[in-house]
Amino acid sequence: MKFSLFLALSCLSLTSAELPRAGLMVDLDAAKGTTLDAEGRVTTWTNQAGPASLRSFVGQPKGRVEASSGLPTPVKGSPAALSFRQQELVCHDEDALDGLIRGDGCTWVTVLKVYPQRVGLKDVNSFFGNLRNGQKYEGLWGCLDDDNTVWWGARNGLTFGRFDVNNPKLVGPKLAEGRFHVLAGRLGAGQGEVLAEFFVNDLKACATARFPINPLADASKLAVGQERDAIQHPGKESFDGEIARFLLWNRPLTDEELKLVFEILR
Repeated sequence: MKFSLFLALSCLSLTSAELPRAGLMVDLDAAKGTTLDAEGRVTTWTNQAGPASLRSFVGQPKGRVEASSGLPTPVKGSPAALSFRQQELVCHDEDALDGLIRGDGCTWVTVLKVYPQRVGLKDVNSFFGNLRNGQKYEGLWGCLDDDNTVWWGARNGLTFGRFDVNNPKLVGPKLAEGRFHVLAGRLGAGQGEVLAEFFVNDLKACATARFPINPLADASKLAVGQERDAIQHPGKESFDGEIARFLLWNRPLTDEELKLVFEILR
């Protein structure tokens, strides 16, 4: 038994090291890098990759009646996870991820579990995003409808429309509660129109869209558990659920690399 456990842990360490490192900007792993307050709530989630300016995802007390009400809590289990209940952690680097929607492309992958969603802004329950907090809200966001139908999209700042040619909504299936799901979004690199793809528990895209690149798009701070640094109404557009892992590359991974990531996270 001890040998089997040692072998399993050794294999886990080996596969973790095999993640594609080129362009890896964010690696949030609930099994490491969390700082807790006296009440056991997460005040900081330390990013295991990327530049120093992206390392700290911290609680955002602004706009909340109770400052600590926006902090998630750790959940023990396999995998370990953080439980978000209309809460968020924010990285305060304003500029590091602007290139994702300006033509660099990107790939994000997350392992999450959903709870029933509470009423906030209808059908916007976000598990991550770096939308600009105002103007035309350009950036990336991953969300759930109120019934846990999952979707993601990119916004280029050319129009304000909630969903239009400049703000596509890539819709996936309704996620079952009580289990973890592997979700991924990939945005092509280049100028003009690029391909956006959505993957849910499978390497065959469940939704695609064309996304027009705006080289002047100005995204903002990256938040997990929320679609932006929403200090005017924190929690209103946040999701209820658990995040075990969140990864973000500032390039589109190849099909082979994406397959490897899925294999590791499963």
